[in-house]
Order: sequence, then C-alpha cells, then structure tokens
Amino acid sequence: MEFLSFLATFVVLGLSLSRTTFAVVDSIRPSEFMSENTTLVSRGGRFELGFFTPGSSKNRFLGIRYKNISVQTVVWVANRCEPIDDSSGSLTIDDTGNLVLYGQNKRVVWSTNSSKQAQEPLVYLLDNGNLVLRDEKDENTNNYLWESFDYPTDTMLPGMKLGWDLRRGLNRRLSSWKSSDDPCDGDFTYGIELDEPHHTYPQVFIRNGSAKLFREGPWDGISFSGASNTLSYPWYGSDYEFVHNDDGVYFTYSVNRRSIFRIVLGEGLIEYKEWEGEDTSWSSYYTIPGDQCDYYGFCGANSECVINEVNKPICQCLKGFKPKNQENWKVMHWSEGCVRNGSVSCDDKEKDVFLGFTDLKVPNAQYIWAKKSMNLHECKAKCLSNCSCTAYGYQDSDCVLWFGDLFDIRQAIYGRQNVQIRIPFSTTDSAGK
Repeated sequence: MEFLSFLATFVVLGLSLSRTTFAVVDSIRPSEFMSENTTLVSRGGRFELGFFTPGSSKNRFLGIRYKNISVQTVVWVANRCEPIDDSSGSLTIDDTGNLVLYGQNKRVVWSTNSSKQAQEPLVYLLDNGNLVLRDEKDENTNNYLWESFDYPTDTMLPGMKLGWDLRRGLNRRLSSWKSSDDPCDGDFTYGIELDEPHHTYPQVFIRNGSAKLFREGPWDGISFSGASNTLSYPWYGSDYEFVHNDDGVYFTYSVNRRSIFRIVLGEGLIEYKEWEGEDTSWSSYYTIPGDQCDYYGFCGANSECVINEVNKPICQCLKGFKPKNQENWKVMHWSEGCVRNGSVSCDDKEKDVFLGFTDLKVPNAQYIWAKKSMNLHECKAKCLSNCSCTAYGYQDSDCVLWFGDLFDIRQAIYGRQNVQIRIPFSTTDSAGK
C-alpha cells in the first residue's frame, strides 16, 4: 500500500512538473504557473505566449508570437521596459485575480490591472492573438476583465481596435520598439487623435516624440483619406471599419483570406505586411509615409503638395495665395508656405467666393468647427458669417469649418471629400497659382 501511495504521488508530481515546466498549455488558472520552458498556445495553434530574447540582447521578455511561421515575429510584449535578466520568469494568477509576471526573488515585473475580481479567474490566448482574462463563472465568454488588445505594442492584428474607448478613457495606439534588441517604447507612435471637446473630427497621426510626422486625412466612408497610393485602401480580402460614437472612436479591420496579415509601426513607418503559405519572409504591401507629400506640412501653410506634375515644382500655392518668401520658394525652400494675395475684409465677406476641390487631402483640423445635420447652404453661410473662416467642407450632412492657415494639404489620388477654400472678393480677378 505504501508503495502504491508513493507511486501515485510520483505520477501526480510528474504530471505537475510536465505541465509547469515542459508542457504546452492552453490556459492558466489560480495556483498554476507558466515558467521559462512552458508556452501558452491558442486553441487553433496560431499564436503562442512565451519567453523570448530579442536580437542580440541577453534579457528575457514575455510576448505573444506567431507559432507556425519560420521567422520569430513577436506581436505583443508584456514587460516591454522591465526585462528579466535571467531564466527566473514565471507567470501566474495572484490573490486579486490578476495575471502577474514574476522575476528573480518573486519581484513583480508586470501585471494586469483589472478593477473587477473574478470568482474563478481564467487566462487563455485566443486564436486572433488576444490574451484575455475572464471569470469562468460568467456565462458570457466574451466578457473580458482584461485583454492584451487594449494595450497594443507595435503591432495591430485583425480584430484589434486602434483608437479610443471613451467610456473608460482608454487610448489604444501603437508605439515602436526602441530597437531590434529592446522592445521598450521607442520614439514613434501611431494613433487616432481627437479634437476637443466634442470629438467631431478624429485624425490619425504618426508622431516622432511630440512632432507630427504623418497625418492621414479623416475617414471618407471607405478608408482614411489623403492616400499617397491605392494600397491604403482595403487590400484584397480585407474589410475596414471605422466607429465614431459616444462610446468610442476607433478603427478596426478583418481579413477574409488564409494569409497572415499585420500592421506594424517601425522607425517612423507604418507597414502593412503579409505572410502567405510557404513564404520565408514577410511581404510589405503598403508603407506610409510613401512619398515626400506624405510628410506632415512638407510645403508649409496654404500650399498643395503635388507629385508627378510635369514641369512644375512639387509645392504649389493654393489659388488666391502667393509664396510668403518668393526668393526661398524659387530655390525650393518651401517650409514657410504661402500667404493670401489679399486679406479677407469683414465688410465684403458676403461677396467672397469659394473655390472647390475634390482631389485634395483635406487640411489639418487643428483649428476647426464641426457640426452634424446641417445642409450645404447653412454650412457655407456659417463660414461667410465669420471673417476668420478660411474654408469649409461638407459631406453627408456634416459641416466642417477651418480657421487660420490651411496646413498639410496634398493632391490625393482618391480624394472623395470636398473642400471649399475662401477667396476674398477683393482678389478674385487676380487669384491664381
């Protein structure tokens, strides 16, 4: 009997060791640990959570990566800026029901921040790459107490939301790695920025620190406008969605092909990438910025950036404007931009005319007024009533007014948004490029 008892204890211990030390697991419950030699694999086998060492670094990080492709590709990192310098890392659920990553001497390296405590917490990895924490007692299996998709690193996967959860004040944005050896936040970010206080005109920016590097125009019903080429529009087999309501402002996409897709932020670049079948490397389908005109404010204020127009400079003043510094403009120093040929007179404001453009990336919305449910006549009249209004746009009963200089305008191949630029009555006879 003693021998059988010893044997049973040995078998149970062996199973426990195989689970925590060597096994591939699909979930974590309280009292279970995931250590260095264990990976948490999604049930469809597409993704896995495990420890890794990036590049030539000797540090260890916990991350999510694709499981069945030949090139290690990490799409999310838990302890981005808190590396573990040995093999002591372990992951478990603590007494508060949160997922906790420990380092040497049980030092807390990283943890989730769920404000609700589950009765029976359960952690698992979905086959879309989302690591989730939920209450096993909750019959709603989609009710997550915490999810990694809310805290992206440098990669946007299909099904992930990029943008704002306004109810929680949560901003989901991408941030680059510091280097190939260090997944800590780098200099570049990519996300949706809101105009305050009404959130009527969201825009997407790549920033280098606080400096604007690239701006995508507003959503035009199909994609974000102002593309440098057609590949910013949904690639074959994918669908884009933009949600803008009281609960949130975000962008998401889905893919209806067998290939693997991801959007990744690198050193000042957003790349749309695909891995197909027996490929040995990622293919880049689209990159932004894609040309000179994509760089924010390349031509300065009140000007248009135009690619491939024969015998004309890349930067051209808008109609009714002239170079602010003619000598610098001649030698292709365009950053000072353009100024009006004449000032808007409040006395003659009702006589001012508007020149319409439909092939432009609309100006930056730093100084705007926007309102839904207006008709075109009301929108134009609203602009004319304020002599500081420099342009208006109207689409699908939405009215937008711009004030001050018009900035970051480029010729767009697929421009579907109308912009009416105000030309003072006093200069209508002489207006021209």
